[in-house]
Amino acid sequence: MNAITRAYRKFTATKAELDSKDLQDQFVALAESQTQPIGQCQPGSQVEVVGNIRSVSVQPSLKSPSLEIELYDGSGVVTVIWMGRRVIPGIVAGRTLKVCGRLTCNTDRPIIFNPRYELRPLTR
Repeated sequence: MNAITRAYRKFTATKAELDSKDLQDQFVALAESQTQPIGQCQPGSQVEVVGNIRSVSVQPSLKSPSLEIELYDGSGVVTVIWMGRRVIPGIVAGRTLKVCGRLTCNTDRPIIFNPRYELRPLTR
């Protein structure tokens, strides 16, 4: 892609598209060799992704509560669910997080249940 084409795309892109591209570039720079963009993950495979937490919610239940987050990296969104948890220290909206687990798509959205996770340093 030549410089004119890149400049034209940047000029005509929406703010959301530009923000998405910036976020993707940021995570590509942070990524280790094993991480992959959320949008390129295949259902049923073991994945390792890095993204920003967009939302945190608790699904209350007397028997088994669950903590759910939406993780976004600019290429896609994955829902991460920890069963039996109401809170995990450090898991807050806006935080950068790396998760490792099996991607399931039994519903209309990709989900990772009970993954290993690693909090990333807060950036100012």
